[in-house]
Amino acid sequence: MVDRTKTGLNRESSVRRKAQVQSQSNINNMTMNIETKIEINIKMISDMICLMDGRVIVVERHGKVNLLTSNGKLQKQLSIPGKAWSVTQINQDTIAITYPINEKAIKIFNMENETVTKVITLDKGCWGLSFSNNSLAVGLSNDEIRIIDLEGNTLKSILVESKTELCNLVYCNDRVIYSDCNGNAVNCYDGSGKQIWQYTQDLEGPSGLCTDSNGNIIVADHDSNSIIVTSKDGQNSKVLMSEEDGLDYPQFICFKYNESSGFICDFNGTYLAKFNLVLG
Repeated sequence: MVDRTKTGLNRESSVRRKAQVQSQSNINNMTMNIETKIEINIKMISDMICLMDGRVIVVERHGKVNLLTSNGKLQKQLSIPGKAWSVTQINQDTIAITYPINEKAIKIFNMENETVTKVITLDKGCWGLSFSNNSLAVGLSNDEIRIIDLEGNTLKSILVESKTELCNLVYCNDRVIYSDCNGNAVNCYDGSGKQIWQYTQDLEGPSGLCTDSNGNIIVADHDSNSIIVTSKDGQNSKVLMSEEDGLDYPQFICFKYNESSGFICDFNGTYLAKFNLVLG
């Protein structure tokens, strides 16, 4: 007589092993290279994103919000008052920006009309910001990631432990992934507030991060002068680029919309490097 329970478990284990092997293979076959490196000299940077139309936004640390062309040239500075920190895109014309000092606010900004259309005021300093599923994930101080709707209503509150302010995070598929620079870790939590995994290998100062089309996490690790990829389950990793590839204190990384290329920039805002990611 066949033990169907055992057979089912064996099949499940087999599927899990195959998924892990595919994840590892996907990571191992990845390569990254720098196509061009552009001098920008924007001052110290606190965030960077690629917009849907190919342009780039670079935020000065507690300063101005710079709009760059798809070639990395300064197009203009957006007329948003206050000391900006983090930015995310909501739709083709709309971005959201955090203001952790003094204001403790998120400003919704229409780039076409160049107007602030809404200000969401919070009870803590708001740092990192990411948009997904019509809601915002915002890092509050160093102990909470709050999911809010575009009216500012709280949908979920995820309590975390970080040795650094929650400046860099990605919100997707009901998961929040954030880097803890001082703790030398990248952490993943689900929407219920449960920690799914923590990654610490090879990290010496993880900062900006983004995800590729397969859900793998690409991390800019500035103290090791490297770009590191971890699988979406946090179990496998690979150093994609290092100082030998021309990196100098990489602080932020972002993909172009629906592309496998994007930009890397350093904390001091001296360069913008266009990269290509190849799965092999």
